Amino acid sequence: QVQLVESGGGLVQPGGSLRLSCAASGFFFRIRPLAWYRQVPGKQREFVATISGVSMANYADSVKGRFTISRDDDKETVYLQMNSLKPDDTAVYYCNVILGANRVYWGQGTQVTVSS
Repeated sequence: QVQLVESGGGLVQPGGSLRLSCAASGFFFRIRPLAWYRQVPGKQREFVATISGVSMANYADSVKGRFTISRDDDKETVYLQMNSLKPDDTAVYYCNVILGANRVYWGQGTQVTVSS
C-alpha cells in the first residue's frame, strides 16, 4: 500500500535550518509529482512546495527563497530544505502525493517549531 513517512522535524531557533525527508513506497515514484503542505491548529492545511517528476519546483510565496524542495528517485525520497526559519513557519509538515481521482495520500506529519 502507499506509504509516506516524514521525518526531520524538531525545535529550531529563528534564522535556523532544518531538512525534512519524506520516504515513499507503494507506487511508481519516479514519474509522480510530490508536495509538502503544512498546518497549524485551527487553520486549513496550506501548500508549501511541489516538485514534478522532472524536478521542476514551485513554492508558496511565503517560503520562496528560503525553502528548497528536491527529490532522490533512487531513494524514493523527497526533501524540504528550510533555511532562515521564522516563528510563522511553525506547523506540522505533511508530504502529499496524488495518484488519481480520489487517490490522495498524506503522511503522518512532522512537527516543526521555530522558537527562541
